[in-house]
Amino acid sequence: MGGWVPTLDHYTLIKECAVPVGTASSNIEIPVVDLAAAAGESREEVRRTLVRTCEDLGFFKVVNHGVATELMGRLEAEAKSFFELPLAEKEKSGPPDPLGYGSKMIGPNGDVGWVEYLLLHTRPDVISLNSLAAFRIIPDGQSFRAAVDEYVRAVKGVACEVLELMAEELRIEPRDALSSMLRDDKSDSLFRLNHYPPSPPQLQLQLQPPSGSRSQLLGFGEHTDPQLISVLRSNDTSGLQVCLQDGATWFSVPPDPSSFFINVLTNGRFRSVKHRVFADPTRSRVSMIYFGGPPLSQRIAPMEGLMEEGEETLYKDFTWSEYKKSAYNSRLGDCRLALFEKS
Repeated sequence: MGGWVPTLDHYTLIKECAVPVGTASSNIEIPVVDLAAAAGESREEVRRTLVRTCEDLGFFKVVNHGVATELMGRLEAEAKSFFELPLAEKEKSGPPDPLGYGSKMIGPNGDVGWVEYLLLHTRPDVISLNSLAAFRIIPDGQSFRAAVDEYVRAVKGVACEVLELMAEELRIEPRDALSSMLRDDKSDSLFRLNHYPPSPPQLQLQLQPPSGSRSQLLGFGEHTDPQLISVLRSNDTSGLQVCLQDGATWFSVPPDPSSFFINVLTNGRFRSVKHRVFADPTRSRVSMIYFGGPPLSQRIAPMEGLMEEGEETLYKDFTWSEYKKSAYNSRLGDCRLALFEKS
């Protein structure tokens, strides 16, 4: 996949970051949650590790998850077939509304990046003309759609298992209080395929970073995900960076196509981790992300039992629809929950 030809044009508005050498460390050990161990005698230990990781970092790797390697590879190949199409063909499934194909523009508020993507809803009853067009413009669209549907079912199962482990450790009753939001027929969950082509040679020649820095083309700017839980899988090209609690130290996440990387959104007890993606100078990066969300009518508030006696909530109660509207009206780097903070 390193030989993909970039199909994005007009990159002049995309941010080129002069990154001081050494600010993106690769020496951070990413916590690992082993779902096979969670099914056995080590379940309690896995639960403790999961919750502690969500409190400290908000980002972890899931291994032994049960999703077939063949399925992951098949969907990646289908995504490759879509993104290799001429730009004019792909644009028949856009512009995003927000579903469908997008190129460089990330949302409606001025954010740009060296990325093209396809955003789909996971519910079959949510009909998007853009999504339907995406499955029509490749020769075997039915195979593409079948791979997406099968993959989404599988990773939703992983997300639900993680949420149930979390609920057990936090003593949330019933055990499926969180996961049932994703399994609900009205769940507002999304699925996104991202393609970051190699940064163009002509642009690399133009970049003249300050001494002690290296220039990198920004694929997807610094942000937190606006969903309850995100399940990410990428090919073997690097580029993902995650920010530590100090807000200044970034570390590079080594790619692992056989595993999933997960982050969560909470009321403040867990961290919603900031992350970003840089384009590789020679290799394409492909990522696929399941964004688990509750029904639009779901009221979001701290669950009973999670608040200490006398502890105040950080945010006003709100519905998922209200939160989603606020999130999509914000810039990537904005605080997604700022509108709902208590004064």
